[in-house]
Amino acid sequence: MPHHALEIVLTRPLTATELRHAAHTWPLAANHGTTRLMALASAKTPERAAHRLRQRLTARLPIDVITTHYPDRHGHVLLNVAFPPAAYTALKRNARRVGQTPERFVRDALHRALAEHADREADRLDRAVRDLLAHTTPAHLLSAVGHALTRPAEGHTR
Repeated sequence: MPHHALEIVLTRPLTATELRHAAHTWPLAANHGTTRLMALASAKTPERAAHRLRQRLTARLPIDVITTHYPDRHGHVLLNVAFPPAAYTALKRNARRVGQTPERFVRDALHRALAEHADREADRLDRAVRDLLAHTTPAHLLSAVGHALTRPAEGHTR
């Protein structure tokens, strides 16, 4: 049976006791801030692995989202979200109104939101570059960008 690397995003950082208690149920690796955990789950599909992991750990952890850590062959990442009952009822109603499954409705909404974010980011960068070009030449700007990309930013490591 294949193993699937899953990432668990938590709604808040864990205490050392909570992490130790959860790790007795399922082997976990935590990031420094204990807001993200990694787990390995065996199952036929990533969906089943995420479902199994959620079933075993929901009572022990403040789970927000479970995702597959690596994209599939189509570049997609599984997103496993447990909605509160009222939110899921509203989601089903809205999906039914447009003739979609709740899963498809959420997927389409996420794709739209990500595309809008990418468009806003491209517009923001375009404005920033135009502002920079108002005070320098394209050659100087390109040189500065190349220089900045070859050095780690202060306070950051690569």
